[in-house]
Amino acid sequence: MNQRGTPRRLRSRLMFEGPIFRVERDRVQLPGGRRVDMDVVRHEGSVVLIAQPARQEVVLVRQYRYVIGRWIWELPAGSLERGERPAHAARRECAEEIGLTPARVRRLRTLYPTPGFVDERMIFFHCTGLTTPRRPVALDEDEQLEPRRFTIAAVRRMIARGQIVDMKTIVGMELIRNRVGYGVSNRV
Repeated sequence: MNQRGTPRRLRSRLMFEGPIFRVERDRVQLPGGRRVDMDVVRHEGSVVLIAQPARQEVVLVRQYRYVIGRWIWELPAGSLERGERPAHAARRECAEEIGLTPARVRRLRTLYPTPGFVDERMIFFHCTGLTTPRRPVALDEDEQLEPRRFTIAAVRRMIARGQIVDMKTIVGMELIRNRVGYGVSNRV
């Protein structure tokens, strides 16, 4: 194997498996022949929703994030179920997290939040034409959400002030920046 080659997995061992992700320890041969162990978090992927009830509005959810020990405002998001199509997951999560059903779901981009050790892909969707679902939707047992509409200008101010600390939310707002025409005219 030369220096420009691709690392090759020699074997993999399951270290942990939970309902959302699993951790594997891979023995990898690097270009040049060196062998190393790499811990990899495997995740089915997730959808991030940029739900807009109106042109200059977006829905955020306030949620307690145990891992960082605080309440934060963020774009609604959720994990893909095994074998689930991303657009279906976007519709499902929109109903579950904010209680609205989108008439239109448009895929914007797929990004990898932490590609150094996690294979999760975050698929960003723009959700519009929001209506109340026919039947109530139950939250996941670990979720305590407070959805709220914000103007895009208010969200930009929250980002600028450091009140929004969630990276997917900041990235999502940038993804729709030129799509909804809230560029230069809405100063922070």
